[in-house]
Amino acid sequence: MKRFGSSRLQLLGSAIFSEVGQWRREAEAVGHDIIDLGIGSPDRPPSERVMESLAGAVRNPANYGYPTSEGTLEFRSAVARWYDYRFGVKLDPEHEVTTLMGSQDGLAHLAMAVCDPGDTAIVPDPGYPIYAVSLVLAGVTPHLLPLRAENGFLPRLDEIPEQTAAAAKFILLGYPSNPLSAVADIGFYEELVEFAKRRNMLIIHDAAYSEMAFDGFRPRSVLEVPGAKEIAVEFHSLSKSFNLAGCRIAFLVGNKDAVGALRALKSNIDYGVFTAVQEAGIAALEDQMAGSGWEVASVYERRRNIVVDGLREVGWNVSKPKATMFIWAPVPPGWTSRQISREILLSAGVVVIPGDAFGEQGQGFVRIALVQEEERLMEAVRRIGRFLRDRGVGPAS
Repeated sequence: MKRFGSSRLQLLGSAIFSEVGQWRREAEAVGHDIIDLGIGSPDRPPSERVMESLAGAVRNPANYGYPTSEGTLEFRSAVARWYDYRFGVKLDPEHEVTTLMGSQDGLAHLAMAVCDPGDTAIVPDPGYPIYAVSLVLAGVTPHLLPLRAENGFLPRLDEIPEQTAAAAKFILLGYPSNPLSAVADIGFYEELVEFAKRRNMLIIHDAAYSEMAFDGFRPRSVLEVPGAKEIAVEFHSLSKSFNLAGCRIAFLVGNKDAVGALRALKSNIDYGVFTAVQEAGIAALEDQMAGSGWEVASVYERRRNIVVDGLREVGWNVSKPKATMFIWAPVPPGWTSRQISREILLSAGVVVIPGDAFGEQGQGFVRIALVQEEERLMEAVRRIGRFLRDRGVGPAS
């Protein structure tokens, strides 16, 4: 019988996530109470003002027509004001901002908009899965850029072969990083902009976690570098920073040609984000600009401390990240990422994601998402501690 489904679906790399789902079903079948620290989905609602704004906008009959694909000028103008407030970067809301159904929407489609089949693009390894998936969908050849612990999970740009660098249409990076929780300073962005300008290469920067930083650290924007808008765009999402994940709203800003290319593609694909959701997005950005005090970073900083300090006490030495909602933890000696993730789930009922879900360089790590309340996180640490003790992993010396 004829089968339906394209060959590119075999290249999308979802096998590990499917495996984790199967492990979970096995753990549930033997009665485990599952603590899911796998998918990075916020577990709290947005602020009261944002919910009130959304509720009011939903009741407005005028909001039920097709929205524009690029988003309302009101939302794009709020984004431009927020960028000036947060980073000191001036944006033209007419040409340098476009609205997205979550940053994954934009990341999935941007390669199609700025590349032709057969082009080359540089993407990180490990990296958020949509980075590589977008290239498969666009028929673009990836050059994988290894991100290693000894370099703070920042790339060595000088290790990219010059022939590859000269041919690449874009380089895609994201800091603070998912899954690595690594951060970059303005000096790195200056180096990156200089590197890309010399080769007329587009920079795509994923900054979805810029508002989830700890210990006084303030992530920067690549667009703060003078002249960066000539060759750079940046994604932002309201999903994590404002607990609006289910609403699907984000934006791309920066170089007007690249922003315009994505707009043109998406105008043939969808009709944009529900206007009521855009009004909620405006309320969220205005909340922060007004200094309302509502923010999520302190929540995740406390959660980070519980998990990192707790794991260290039970013998798992993990680093304390400066940002994001994730812990990128090196696995104890003698395990692979997949082995320990499966055993933790089947023995302790705690879901973590094996690092090789994010690329070959992720082997030897697991990603732990801080998406449960503090009591559940403490329980997860206790269970993992028992698991480690049962397998002869003692407290760190």
